[in-house]
Amino acid sequence: MKKRMLLLVTAAMLTGAGAPPAPVPADDPFVWLEDWTGPRAMQWVEAENKATVATLQGDPRYAGYFRQALAIASAKDRIAMPMLIHGRIYNFWRDADHQQGIWRYTSEADYATDTPHWTTVLDLDALSSADGKKWVWKGATILDPDERLALINLSDGGEDAVTLREFDLVTGRFVEGGFAIPTSKQNEAWLDKDTLLLARDWGANEQAGSMTVSGYPFVVKTLKRGQTLAEAQEIYRGAASDQVGTFPMLLSDGAGNRAVFLYRGVTFFGNETYLVTDGGVKKLPLPAKSQLQGMVQGQVLIQTSEAWTSGGVTVPAGSLAAVPLAALQSGATLKPDILFAPNARQSIDGVAATKDRVILTINDNVRGRVLVLTPGKDKWTTAPVALPDNATISIATASDKSDKAYLSVAGFLTPTTLWALDAANPAPRQVKAMPARFDADGLVVDQFEAISTDGTKISYFIVHAKNMKADGSTPTIMTAYGGFEVPMTPSYAAITGKLWLERGHSFVLANIRGGGEFGPAWHEAGLKTKRQIIYDDFAAVAQDIFARKLSSPAKFGIYGGSNGGLLMGVAFNQHPELWNAVTIQVPLLDMVRYEQIAAGASWVDEYGSVSVPEEKAFLEKISPYANIRRGVKYPTPYIWTTTKDDRVGPQHARKFAARLKDYGLSYYFYEDIAGGHSGDADIAQGARLQAMQMVYFSRQLEGTDR
Repeated sequence: MKKRMLLLVTAAMLTGAGAPPAPVPADDPFVWLEDWTGPRAMQWVEAENKATVATLQGDPRYAGYFRQALAIASAKDRIAMPMLIHGRIYNFWRDADHQQGIWRYTSEADYATDTPHWTTVLDLDALSSADGKKWVWKGATILDPDERLALINLSDGGEDAVTLREFDLVTGRFVEGGFAIPTSKQNEAWLDKDTLLLARDWGANEQAGSMTVSGYPFVVKTLKRGQTLAEAQEIYRGAASDQVGTFPMLLSDGAGNRAVFLYRGVTFFGNETYLVTDGGVKKLPLPAKSQLQGMVQGQVLIQTSEAWTSGGVTVPAGSLAAVPLAALQSGATLKPDILFAPNARQSIDGVAATKDRVILTINDNVRGRVLVLTPGKDKWTTAPVALPDNATISIATASDKSDKAYLSVAGFLTPTTLWALDAANPAPRQVKAMPARFDADGLVVDQFEAISTDGTKISYFIVHAKNMKADGSTPTIMTAYGGFEVPMTPSYAAITGKLWLERGHSFVLANIRGGGEFGPAWHEAGLKTKRQIIYDDFAAVAQDIFARKLSSPAKFGIYGGSNGGLLMGVAFNQHPELWNAVTIQVPLLDMVRYEQIAAGASWVDEYGSVSVPEEKAFLEKISPYANIRRGVKYPTPYIWTTTKDDRVGPQHARKFAARLKDYGLSYYFYEDIAGGHSGDADIAQGARLQAMQMVYFSRQLEGTDR
């Protein structure tokens, strides 16, 4: 549920509901760039883009980089990642012929062949042309158990805000007169084929409002087929002061059990969970830092990020537990079964309920492992699944209609493979393998540990040429995230491999605190005013690399996005001597005013608030925008964002670049008009952003500034 919430927490439009504006600091002359799509701001963006495009796209390397990146992103021999729906394999697919994408299906048997025969059910390119929009796929909510009707989530240009349209999977058409819910930050669940549970912006006439300080919905209503939004009936109301919002969720299992819950995000990490009953809603005695992860044989799966004691049982933080749905319904004292409790170097990565079992993926010292958990009469049993080592393992799809599932396996140098698993007989078989996209001959992966400022060991991976000289001369790029309990694990980054590693360069992934690589404690070590340790970890990894002479500051670049963009901004300010290239992607940078920009107020649990004196002092101390200094020798950064980012917002990146310019410091700034927070409105956009970034790194680190 946590990963789902990170994806679903959409952002407030600047014209929507939000907190009262904070006073503008006297030393902030660029607050006018916070006007999201205002004419003056967009004229500034246009001028900055023109200069950056001329340099980066004008570089003689750009055309080749773009061509290679686009070829990889649009290759037709990629693995078509599956969705198990109604006994078929569905897949959303984009390539050079389908820039916006198609939703299609084939049979399970045909999917296992090398050349499946696909039937297209929805063509987003054609729909975009017909509607005069640039529709971006944001998923589909399927009606259970029939799995015939779906609510398609469509985003205009990549925004988090979506339009919902009812689709019939049998006829392959939108339902005439069916549900058609206008654009909003919204979340939905099917109660039955004629009733939706919906959280959204209910309009200006809604008494006491319906959107939180962060711009998320906090009012949940039932909407019957044929009703207007004004006729929907309220079933629950959170509060406008909630940091996130309230969202409905449906859990069902293969035994026919079904229950609807509400998740109220009072803070980003602290929530209340409610059961929807015939008589209303009932608050459940679950820990604030917990997420519902599914249900099997009437047992509700709960993942905890804090210790939880109930019924004489203490569930450690970071564990997976199960409680009977019947106990939640009756109000009986909960006595959880502990299904998995991690050690200090483990964390849960994914949970999926099948018809009769649970598939659990975990990180074990940042290496993927898979377990199958089976409920029994007296206790659960656990069986390991044998899959390739030194890789990240993800659950591609699973269904409560059977025990079938598909698992994705990938490593730094190992192209992604797809494995079919019958959880009732956990002996997986490989069914798909992506061809190698770059030459990995002569490349190796090492895992080292750096020592941070408090003595903690910080794991990191470095991918490099086996015959690399340990003389500090190798151009190297490093990334990390360091926030929100999100782990960074090995993956097959084909474009990085082709455009960077093939040329004898190196890549580093740092597992710094703030992330989820080693469970909740690893995350909580860097919350709010403790956050400096995250930035110390990152610098410590670079310093360890230099001590081993695997690279050197003149040849070293860093990049990260979103919270990772904040990390890059802090690293840029605090240690300009450690890197010669810094790419800052869709970032938070003004930490004094972040609560007033887009969805910023929802992240107070992570960063702290300027309304708390101690936290304000810390935010002022580390805020990248506030701490640029005149006369300091900084590396020339590359800052990119998108206008359609309605989650973090482009305002941070704009203001940071403007201040650099005002101080006479060099930089590159680029703002793509579409793409949302992920920058992937279509394949060409993703390839363009990758190519421009690699041109920048080449110019800065190869010593060939052309």
